[in-house]
Amino acid sequence: MFVIRLLFKLLLFTSLVFITTYTSNAFAQQKYTIYLDADFSGATTSSLAIQQGITTALAEVNNKMQGIEFELVIKDHRANSLRSRRNLENFLVDEQALMVFSGLHSPPLLANKSFINDNKILLLDPWAAAGPITRSTTTQNWIFRLSIDDSNAGSFISKKAIAQGFRKPYLLLEDTGWGRSNEKTMTQALQESSIKPVGLSWFNWGTGNNHAKVLLRDIKASGADVIFFVGNSVEGITFINAMAELPPNIHLPIRSHWGITGGDFTQKVPFSQREQIDLQFIQTNFSFVNDNLSSFAESVLALAIKSNEGVNNKGDIKAQTGFIHAYDLTKIVIAAIGQIELTGNKDQDKVLLHHALEHLVTPVQGLLKTYKQPFSPFSKQNLNAHEALTITDYSMGRYNTKDEVVLLK
Repeated sequence: MFVIRLLFKLLLFTSLVFITTYTSNAFAQQKYTIYLDADFSGATTSSLAIQQGITTALAEVNNKMQGIEFELVIKDHRANSLRSRRNLENFLVDEQALMVFSGLHSPPLLANKSFINDNKILLLDPWAAAGPITRSTTTQNWIFRLSIDDSNAGSFISKKAIAQGFRKPYLLLEDTGWGRSNEKTMTQALQESSIKPVGLSWFNWGTGNNHAKVLLRDIKASGADVIFFVGNSVEGITFINAMAELPPNIHLPIRSHWGITGGDFTQKVPFSQREQIDLQFIQTNFSFVNDNLSSFAESVLALAIKSNEGVNNKGDIKAQTGFIHAYDLTKIVIAAIGQIELTGNKDQDKVLLHHALEHLVTPVQGLLKTYKQPFSPFSKQNLNAHEALTITDYSMGRYNTKDEVVLLK
């Protein structure tokens, strides 16, 4: 009798353990999180726009796929590569975290690229533009980008400036991997037109107004007829305001990368300052400011207003590039998930999703375009495999009097 009771208790305990484990696993399968690891301190505008784009795309499926709820989790790396690394380490131990979206800054991705690929972190890049980000040096490549690629951006900016008649460009670039990659592509593009930069200056994050004025005077003295600028919003504010404060005979046209659009540039450089400077910057080929929006774009905008606090009209999306790219990239991810059967096991599902992203079957309608197989398996012979956009998707833009980005034909 004692043995029977013991066996009964053992069977009951085993059943309870099984039920508890099953319930725990079932609960785990009910939710996945998406990390957004971006700079919400210094580049708030771009990071918020990316957040709004992801949120809007998820709202189209009611934040749920195959019975699993998807929730966006905000991680602020404050433009610090080490802090971004810690966020990625937290992602690895979070059993509910399936993928990571990145933000505006390239340096955190460049610094942590090997860590991302070695640990098979599924990372989606809707803004950071440095060329090497999506070009792995190993067989593992887990970074997918839908954004401008600096392998092409420097060339595009250079050729547009040449087409406008400029022949004496001066390169004013931030001293980071992002700046250095643009120095190579800009110089190469200019050489193809038998043009050499008349000078090159590097600047660091946090450059002050006085130093900016010294550099701008030196650039003017070099005989330059245009400045190619690669920097973010903080430094863009410094240099544009410094130029506006200098005598008009020191002013030069500026053809810029889009980093200036990711922060509070228009608040810190009002139209009264901007109208003194011939400023254009690279963009991609869609803006809600465009005339004659398609019914699809109108519906996306309506959903963005409904799904995001603080968005009441298109003007409330301050860095539209971030919204547009994040929305389109999330739509591609949703389509890829539609090709697989989610298991609720993070390690299995991220591998399935990675494969699906490289073998997308169904075209995906986005704001920029309809994407047909935007990604493919990466190899040294297929370096653009994880790039959803090409140079044909680029344009130049400028700010109008309402602080909106207007695309230039």
